[in-house]
Amino acid sequence: MSRQVPVEIREDLKKARRLEWWTLAAMTTVIVLMGLVAGSSQAMKTAWIEDLLSLVPAIVFLIAARFEDRKPTSRFPFGFHRTNSLAFLIAAVALSAVGVLLLFEAAMTLVKQEHATVGPITLFGQEIWSGWLMIAALAYSIVPPVILGHIKLPIAERLQDKVLHTDAMMQKADWMTGAAGIAGVLGLGLGYWWADALAALLISFSILQDGIKALRSATAELVDGAPRELDKDEVAADAHKLKRALHERYPGAEVRLRETGRFLHAQVEGVEPEAEVDLKSLWPGESDRAWRLVQLSFVPPEKGKPGR
Repeated sequence: MSRQVPVEIREDLKKARRLEWWTLAAMTTVIVLMGLVAGSSQAMKTAWIEDLLSLVPAIVFLIAARFEDRKPTSRFPFGFHRTNSLAFLIAAVALSAVGVLLLFEAAMTLVKQEHATVGPITLFGQEIWSGWLMIAALAYSIVPPVILGHIKLPIAERLQDKVLHTDAMMQKADWMTGAAGIAGVLGLGLGYWWADALAALLISFSILQDGIKALRSATAELVDGAPRELDKDEVAADAHKLKRALHERYPGAEVRLRETGRFLHAQVEGVEPEAEVDLKSLWPGESDRAWRLVQLSFVPPEKGKPGR
């Protein structure tokens, strides 16, 4: 059994790596610009922190992808597929942390009734409302995440990569932050002190919801739970289909599935091992995801008990 990245997904994996490098470059420009014009606006500070933490999924994806294709060693005899699982957990924690942090900051601002002000500044000899600069920066911060997130989602689906999918969700959080931040700054300009913090509060709820879903799925993966869907904490359709196919091939056997990164491992208990099994032939339905099944192990029946 090969424990390296299958040839069927190598091209998509290369595309994903390039996208993550583009993400780091584009979001760095957003972070610098947002930091320069943030001022005292809670929504701007919220957006800046969120943009900063949004780099985490891209970074851990690139690190995991670098290790994933390495051959097994004496110290890591099962290979490095689980580095993707670890990266997914880190990305999920980062997304959840963003939601919790922003929720706390916005709630405290509303409770304390802190009145942020957005005053005028002098630019090229002209006095203008600094809110216009904030709005311009927020508008720019929406563009890269919308484009990058839209490109990443289908690649994440083909790769069955939860880290890349979580990163796409973080990009969604980025542009939502930008849109809500614009509303908050405009609210401040109109004299509604609470609009700024309320916008940040609404942003945080959506981010936290995505983060909790990702965190539950990542935890299940690391404790050998049944394979989960990309975008929810439910057993994956691929896992249901594969389990049914294995039950049909080995009637009465106990079938267990687990996930390491993007790959599936199956165990069949109560039958005698077969000499050779073509893993791809076991995959149910379309074969474009047959690469996901990388291991089939057998647990023979106990001595004195008939095989199933």
